Amino acid sequence: MKIKVGLVQNSPVFFDKNKTIKKIEDLTIKYAKQGCELLVFPESFIPGYPRGFSFGAKVGSRTDEGRILYSEYYKNSIDLESDDLKRLEKLSKAQHIYLVIGVTEKQEINGSLYCSMLYISPTDGLLGVHRKIKPTGTERIIWAEAAGESLVTFKTKIGKLGGLICWENYMPLARMSMYKKGVEIYIAPTADSRSEWTATMKHIALEGRCFVLGCNQYYTKSMYPQKYQDLVKDDPEEICPGGSIIVSPLGKVIEGPLFGKAGVLIAELDLDEISHSKLDFDVIGHYARNDIFQFEAKEQPNIKEESK
Repeated sequence: MKIKVGLVQNSPVFFDKNKTIKKIEDLTIKYAKQGCELLVFPESFIPGYPRGFSFGAKVGSRTDEGRILYSEYYKNSIDLESDDLKRLEKLSKAQHIYLVIGVTEKQEINGSLYCSMLYISPTDGLLGVHRKIKPTGTERIIWAEAAGESLVTFKTKIGKLGGLICWENYMPLARMSMYKKGVEIYIAPTADSRSEWTATMKHIALEGRCFVLGCNQYYTKSMYPQKYQDLVKDDPEEICPGGSIIVSPLGKVIEGPLFGKAGVLIAELDLDEISHSKLDFDVIGHYARNDIFQFEAKEQPNIKEESK
């Protein structure tokens, strides 16, 4: 089976949820017309990855200004119980396209924010949500961490989907939790634009014998609204140069990495390449050595099957 995928390397309308969703709608309509069956957006595309922001926090103290900034971030984050999700589900259905979107998600019940990845089907709507199990560094100031129930995978009409966000992909056991479910299309929204990230994406493809879609933003300092410019005055102009990439199950780069500009990487994936690649290596099969190693991801759900 062959499917056509697209990775959106672009910028959100920063800290403006409604305008960013409108941008997602416009981009989705454009690339659905070009035959894409799956479109992926970067980490925290809604309402934007707040690179360079401290939120006024340091060990032992927080500022009023930082609390106000966090409140703005909270207000513009996605609530899955609101019409925000309905707009995205309607878009997916109308354009007959799967959407995987990195968002910052708020949950009114506890007041915390999560760095999340939404999986949306054109037939079933929201299939599920992966929430980051370990925010990196000072991301922990703004994002809570999820548990094993967040390690979701989905059997869909375009293949088995799963993945992790940004530096979760450096967690070997988190990766194994995806491989154990037989993921075929491994999706990795990120904010990491280093050359080392390219090597990570190639390694995961080889290790998991799956297609890997690494999707990042392209963002410059001047794109921040004027009221936030002082917060990033010491950062370089090209604050996130991109690096989106598509890799085959044998670790070969199909498209990308794309640096230095906005764009969309488009590729046709032949899922038969996955079984071809497992002749000499299968991390959960003939190369697993289950007589030596045992693995369990507590509370990880079974792979969810899309309706027929």
